[in-house]
Parts: sequence; structure tokens; C-alpha cells
Amino acid sequence: MSRHRAPEVATPRVMAQTLSLFYVLGGTCGLVAVPGGEPDWVRRWAVLALGSTAVVCGLALHRWGDRAPRGFFHAPVAAATALIAIAAWVAPGELTALVVGAIILFVGVDAFFFFALPGALAELGLAVGLVTTALLLRGDVPLPTALALDVVLVAIGVVTRRLVAEASRAGVDGLTRLANRRGFDEALAELVRPGVVLSAALLDLDNFKQINDTGGHAAGDEVLRQVARTWRRALPAGAVLARHGGDEFALLLPGWTGPRALELVRRLRTLHPGIGMSCGVAQYRSRETAAQLMRRADQALYAAKAAGRGRAELADGTRESVGG
Repeated sequence: MSRHRAPEVATPRVMAQTLSLFYVLGGTCGLVAVPGGEPDWVRRWAVLALGSTAVVCGLALHRWGDRAPRGFFHAPVAAATALIAIAAWVAPGELTALVVGAIILFVGVDAFFFFALPGALAELGLAVGLVTTALLLRGDVPLPTALALDVVLVAIGVVTRRLVAEASRAGVDGLTRLANRRGFDEALAELVRPGVVLSAALLDLDNFKQINDTGGHAAGDEVLRQVARTWRRALPAGAVLARHGGDEFALLLPGWTGPRALELVRRLRTLHPGIGMSCGVAQYRSRETAAQLMRRADQALYAAKAAGRGRAELADGTRESVGG
């Protein structure tokens, strides 16, 4: 997830699951593509070893990959390209080489599903370069055939990118460009797990109706955009800020305790001295559901409003004025 932006479609958990599946399928393809009666046993066993390695890597990614940061996934995607290129180079026979080389299409999907455009293009360039070189070094694969595979790879990447862009927009609020409720819920489901340190906050702009009544909805919309821009710049890396609906914002702070999150909310309030804000903060309790966490944050928000607005309250009862 990029800094303070709406969550990407590919979260680390989704990335790990997708990549592990492609590793296992690609490795299995390599295992079954080698002819059983192939006399060149060195090449045959080399491809079988590479296929087995891919399967083992896929199982490891499935088991531990969701714990890795987003940047980590460049390494296994590049490693997959290398494995495919080597397998295509040593494969016994032109047909087997082309079948193995076609597995690079998985890399095209991964690159444009997982990464921002510069990273995706870098992975695509590596895939095109290595696999094309591997096929041509064999001497039995014509250049037009290798280039045709490259064209298909690029097409797969472009289509994947378009689909990801469309899916990403479904989780983005059109006015503020923050995550919307759907995007927030997806991020929350990704972050909530036993033992994690996580705080959630609901932030409600006080008397927002008066802004709309006085200046019109355009003035209210501008206030929402201004708040979103300012808070987004002030939040730490990894924070998820969303417009939860109307004049209510929601915030997730991975790695932050409740009292620390409460102090952060107080600092956010000082960035807009002319705009009142009430806030409820809750720290995740191990083994509670995402809905239970947000219910406690909502209860804390209700308590802050009942105490006179312009306040923030922690779900355990800690209350602080955020009026200055």
C-alpha cells in the first residue's frame, strides 16, 4: 500500500497467495512438460529440478509470504523470471522450451498486479530480456517466435494493469481520493490478526452541517478535501486514512497503541484550528473481530460527542480535549 493512499488491490496477503499459486502451477507445468522418454537426461533432470524448486518456493510463500512487506515481492518475482529463463534455456527440445518459456506470462500478471508502474515496467523488461535471450541462445527457436511470446507477455501486462486500475477505483472516494468505506474495510480485514498491535480511530467533523448551510455544498466539499490533504501528509507511513461517509473519517494505525494513537489524533486537530472534531479511538484486542474493534471505536466517538464534542476518547475511558 502506498503512503497514505487508498489501499491497492494487491495487499501483501493477496500478493503472497497469488505468487505462491503461480510458483506451484509454473513448477508443475515444468515437471509435466518434459517428455518421459527424453534421451538427454541432463537437460531433463535440470528442468525437473527447476520445477521442483519452484513448487517448494511456492509452498514457502504460501506459508510465510503474507508477513513480508510489499517491497519484498520484487525479489521472488525476479527470481521466477530467472528460473523460467534458465529452464527454457536447458529444456530438451524446442517445443518444451516454448512451453516452459510461456510460463513467463505469470510474471507479466504478477508485475502489473503487484507494483506501481515503474516497478512493473522494470519486472517486464527483465522478463522480456532474459527469456528472449534464453530462447535465442538455444539456437533452435526462431527470433519471430520468441518475439511473438514477448508481444503476448506485454499484452497480458497491459490488460492486467487496466483491470487493477478499475478494481482500485472501486475502493477510492471520488471527492477526497482517500479510501472509501469499502477500501477501508478491505484494509482492516488485512490488518486484523491475533497478536497484532493496531489502533483504529473514527474522526467526525463537528457542526459540518453549518458549513454546508452557510457556504453551500461546494464549501463543505472543499473542507473535506482540505482535511484529507492535510491529514494524509501528516500521517506516518503505513497509516490508512479513509472517508468513512459524510463528514466522518476512519483511521488505521498499524503498530500503534491506543494512547499513542490518541495523541496523534490530538495533533491532527491542531492542523485545522477553525474546524471542530470529535474522535473515538480503540486499540485492537487479540482475537476480536474487525467489526468488534470498530464498534468500540464508534462507542468511544459517541462518548466524546456526549461529553460536549471537540474531544477525543479512548475506548478504555481515557478522554482528552482536542480543542487546543
